[in-house]
Amino acid sequence: MKAFRRRGTSFRAEFEPAEASMLASLAGQVAELVGTRTDDGADPAVVRLLPDAYPDDPEASREFRRFTADGLAERKIANAGVLAASVADAAGATSATKVTIDAQTAQAWLRALTDIRLTLAARLGIEQDEDLGDDPLLRDLYDWLGFVQGSLVEVMG
Repeated sequence: MKAFRRRGTSFRAEFEPAEASMLASLAGQVAELVGTRTDDGADPAVVRLLPDAYPDDPEASREFRRFTADGLAERKIANAGVLAASVADAAGATSATKVTIDAQTAQAWLRALTDIRLTLAARLGIEQDEDLGDDPLLRDLYDWLGFVQGSLVEVMG
């Protein structure tokens, strides 16, 4: 990946086909997870993506979730869809593809990337960087997602 750069009012990055496919796949997995969730608290990734508003008051949390969880889940699914759609052409390419997004799309990207990283962290028990362990592939994926997100944040500022 070549980091995001500002082009007037838009932001451009270049992704290799495998990178674009990975982003689209991860975004799709998060959207599916949130879309098919159960609110029983059994899945640590769902708990991380849709946390309790009142951790010390289960009844208030249930009531809050009853009114807000569906809307929050819909927004997370929409953000993941925006990210996946942005890299859809790049995912099928045989060479690097430039992805250009506007400011509104960039916000959806940032939210979707956060959700992807939170899901990975929850699934793998990552609370701090040290929790990544010795798996170089896992560390590389988690770091790469941070790089994608960080490069976008930098050019937006």
